[in-house]
Amino acid sequence: MKIRPDIVQVYREVHSWVGILCSLFLFVAFYAGSISMFEQPLQVWLTPAPSLPQPVELADTPQLLQKAFAEYPDASSHYTVVVNPDNARPARLMWPQDPTHRGHGPQDYVLAALSPDGELHTLVSRPSEIPFFIDQLHEQIGLPLPHTAARYTMGGVAVGYFLALVSGVIAFLPALKKMLFALRFGSATRKVWLDLHNLVGVFSLPFHFIIAATAVVFAFHEPIFALQGKLFQQGQPVAHGPAQQHGHAGDRSKGNGTRTVSFEGQMPPQAILVELQKQAPGFVADTLEYTTQSNRGKSRTTLRITGHDERYPTRGASNGFAVVDPASGKVLSADYLPGHQSAGFAALTAFVALHFGSYGGLPVRWGYYCLGLGGAFLFYTGCRLWIIARQKREQQAGNPQTRATWLLSCLTTGCITGCITGIAILLLCAPFWPLGGTYAQASLVYYTVFLLCMSLAFLLRENQRDPLLFCVAGCANIAIVPAVLIAMVEGRAILPSLGVGMVALVLGCFLLRSVKRSTCRLSA
Repeated sequence: MKIRPDIVQVYREVHSWVGILCSLFLFVAFYAGSISMFEQPLQVWLTPAPSLPQPVELADTPQLLQKAFAEYPDASSHYTVVVNPDNARPARLMWPQDPTHRGHGPQDYVLAALSPDGELHTLVSRPSEIPFFIDQLHEQIGLPLPHTAARYTMGGVAVGYFLALVSGVIAFLPALKKMLFALRFGSATRKVWLDLHNLVGVFSLPFHFIIAATAVVFAFHEPIFALQGKLFQQGQPVAHGPAQQHGHAGDRSKGNGTRTVSFEGQMPPQAILVELQKQAPGFVADTLEYTTQSNRGKSRTTLRITGHDERYPTRGASNGFAVVDPASGKVLSADYLPGHQSAGFAALTAFVALHFGSYGGLPVRWGYYCLGLGGAFLFYTGCRLWIIARQKREQQAGNPQTRATWLLSCLTTGCITGCITGIAILLLCAPFWPLGGTYAQASLVYYTVFLLCMSLAFLLRENQRDPLLFCVAGCANIAIVPAVLIAMVEGRAILPSLGVGMVALVLGCFLLRSVKRSTCRLSA
């Protein structure tokens, strides 16, 4: 394709400078986001199993409900029946300790179970907050700011990210045929980085366009839907934006106080699931969430069944849901039920699912994990290309390294190794923390490690910086394996957690191998 050289140069400059401004933020977002593809499995692994009796059979749930609500009548206004209990949701019955809690982060739940002799046992528990913290790193591009401010900053970075993609494609088009598969590993360092950057960028281009576009919408969905409401719905609130995917059916803030639920006329949970399977074959239910509202002496119970169907995309990061009549099991609303949505809702769900990778089951999640790591590598190589090009020009001009080049070199190494090492240390420590680690603990440890790596990047000499810090990052990942084995021996981790250790081992070995092959060496 023929494009005037001066135009190509303009787009190349735009691609370089916009990429430099956004690349470190995007590295954190992509690296943390790739790990967040397995947020729920990580939560199951990192959450210690509570000391409760085994969950009752699903068919015996009504007996558990009667005994629990006889002792805790307030819980009957909002409770959840878990279909397949695990470490993160270890009891058949659970309800929030604070019913006014808003948001989708982990919260304290009261877990209820029956002993073999029928005695009620309860305890307060919370899933590990480490996976949630890693997801927040992804959403807030690593910035320890209030969520709204970080989200809008992320939106600005996503706009720059989209601009860098477009300008990069235009700049690369004239040399596409010649340079696409030109992997010159025996050439100069800059050519090797350039070839890898181009190869990864071109073949993952559709994925990056999708992530950039969806990230902009997620960041600015509130002003977008507010404007839509004013223009098209005469000021009426819009209830179908991406922010509502974690909301609950019904508003628990309304009502005349707590009350005791009467189960007369309600179908048992097992019977409801049978009816749901008739109406939505293939939908696998995870939880049944009951919410009761009281108004003017009348009460109304709403049932929301969350679950997944691997044949269809889901609106949330890992599940969809159906609103069901608890008396008949009839589906009242299928707006968020995978495979049973209207055309408009299905299109919006597909848009959201393309960002979350919430379709196609485990193979797609592993694919998104690899693409996320590939994206992080893309931003790292982009920074390296800029640094090497600047250093080469400065050497040819006979000038010492400028402060700008030195600053970006330190920031690149410090930010990238700080992110990788910080997350590895979190996964290393979490099995040994009470409750699997809190958000405050995760924040303190991660940002301490991050700032330490950043400080070392500025203090170390040029020939020491990359080898030492990348060795630290590699060793931190490899250390996860013995930590997992120790936790499994002591009963604090389950067998699938070994898969986490194996992935960390591969990444750690790759980092150490890359240091060994690097032209940089530790000085004496």
